Amino acid sequence: MPTVTRTAPRDPEATAATAAADPSEATEAPGAHPATGSDGTHPATGSDGTRRPGNAAAHRPDRPRPAGTRRTGRPDPAQDPATPAAPARAAAPAGTYGDFERCVRAVQSKDARFDGWFFTAVLTTRIYCRPSCPVVPPKPENMSFYPSAAACQQAGFRACKRCRPDSSPGSPEWNQRADLVARAMRLIGDGIVDREGVPGLATRLGYSTRQVERQLLAELGAGPLALARAQRAQTARLLIETTALPMAQIAFGAGFSSIRTFNDTVREVFALAPGELRARAAKRSGGRTAAAAAGAGAKGSVGVGGAAGTSATAGVGGTAGTDAFAPAPATISLRLPFRAPLNPDNLFGHLVATAVPGVEEWRDGAYRRTLRLPYGHGIVALTPHPDHIGCRLTLTDPRDLTLAISRCRRLLDLDADPVAVDGQLADDPLLAPLVAKAPGRRVPRTVDEAEFAVRAVLGQQVSTAAARTHAARLVTAHGEPIDDPEGGLTHLFPAPEALADLDPESLALPRSRRTTLLTLVRHLADGTLQLGVENDWERARAQLTALPGFGPWTTEVIAMRALGDPDAFLPSDLGIRRAAQALGLPHTPAALTARAAAWRPWRAYAVQYLWATEDHAINYLPQ
Repeated sequence: MPTVTRTAPRDPEATAATAAADPSEATEAPGAHPATGSDGTHPATGSDGTRRPGNAAAHRPDRPRPAGTRRTGRPDPAQDPATPAAPARAAAPAGTYGDFERCVRAVQSKDARFDGWFFTAVLTTRIYCRPSCPVVPPKPENMSFYPSAAACQQAGFRACKRCRPDSSPGSPEWNQRADLVARAMRLIGDGIVDREGVPGLATRLGYSTRQVERQLLAELGAGPLALARAQRAQTARLLIETTALPMAQIAFGAGFSSIRTFNDTVREVFALAPGELRARAAKRSGGRTAAAAAGAGAKGSVGVGGAAGTSATAGVGGTAGTDAFAPAPATISLRLPFRAPLNPDNLFGHLVATAVPGVEEWRDGAYRRTLRLPYGHGIVALTPHPDHIGCRLTLTDPRDLTLAISRCRRLLDLDADPVAVDGQLADDPLLAPLVAKAPGRRVPRTVDEAEFAVRAVLGQQVSTAAARTHAARLVTAHGEPIDDPEGGLTHLFPAPEALADLDPESLALPRSRRTTLLTLVRHLADGTLQLGVENDWERARAQLTALPGFGPWTTEVIAMRALGDPDAFLPSDLGIRRAAQALGLPHTPAALTARAAAWRPWRAYAVQYLWATEDHAINYLPQ
């Protein structure tokens, strides 16, 4: 298998998992992944439907497709008469990712649905782009393809200023897999490398540092440090363009160890100095930003002394203070891209219908909630739009920006591949009308796995309203108070450590459920049970099942919404059984599970379509 051509490591471009703050960016609503071959596979897979690690793997038509491998059903750009056919090549160049000919067709079709699955590097200009870049496509012999922006940067390419590949939605691979690479990518997206280094990443995964680096390099063409640097660069760009924070504070807030590294990285990734990025953002917005008005230079970088000044306002959240290196509250507005279609009804309807007073609310067309973050806390407001999700983050420490964005994308399941999901579910004639009526349903997830596990126990065998009441009592008694400038939000949901010594007599719950709740929080508090993004889904299921009071429903709802398993299934749920009976599906748990085997690995999405058949608040976008 050919290897990725590498040069001396460079600070890479921003990660595709975060979105652009510029209104001119991330306005596309990308859809299906690039399954462009006539056999229905995308450029990163073979005809067997399996994932090719790293670069192009040998074509193996004799290899059977594994059970549960996702299906695509995407159109082939080669069949579109407007799409020129790629010329035949004897061999793909070193560094090529996936099937070269299919990637070429994807680029020539300029379909935004392909963004985030791979990146196009132009050998003549040394620039890398989204597949949907609006410029005239280069000649196929001048193209090379990489699985990550970090790999492009390590090969010596810089980000395109026209299509801004850093604003692409993230790859769905990391949300539908539970292997080492997928779990590592989810952890890197949460900023673990910045906070704990590569050894901390390896420890959380249970592998050696060398094993983790080797696996990431083989599949993504870049190691954990390069991938983390890509994220830091994107975080820096967002802070530069959307706040008036001094450049020195941005450098350390984005996770850089020195201002010199910050300056060099921004120049190398975006081909502009930090001050130039800020000036361009002001020009695109039709006027001077608060940062520009505060006296930030339009040309140069910031020196060690923090030449950007110390009196600039930090968005709506507050002032930067007198210490250029001290974190300051900041409000950051950006757009979160997604692959179309996206149906916001059940997504926001579920979050709002189950919202815990003081922690979550629906206000002025936005879902708002508090966030517990490593360096402080935050408040996010998420607003659905036809082509993006508006995101407004107020953070007490800008170093939490990367994690906050990652958690918001995870909450709304924005990196899903709805065409692959809906295509498979629609193969069932009884589900097909539901899919056709409202395609693009997502699985509402969570920003805090431990919080959701506690709420799942509180919701056992009670109504949605009763579960909210129980959770609100816990928040009032044990949550951490916060100040919401807009009012309405009052607390962070209590951490497991705050509930570990809870008096069971203070809980208005049956005795057996008190035992279940207290056992859960004690295991979460002492670390014997972990539900973070690094966890193997089956191992976490086994740990949950071993706890008293955890049956299939509680375990699977946590797997679906906290762990993020797209194949979690709730055959014993009352709403699912009623919907199945109304549709003519088997409605006993065993029979329904057998029938649902054809929906794998997307059964969690089938749950959303089945729930949507009922007249319940969770299925309607709040007014």
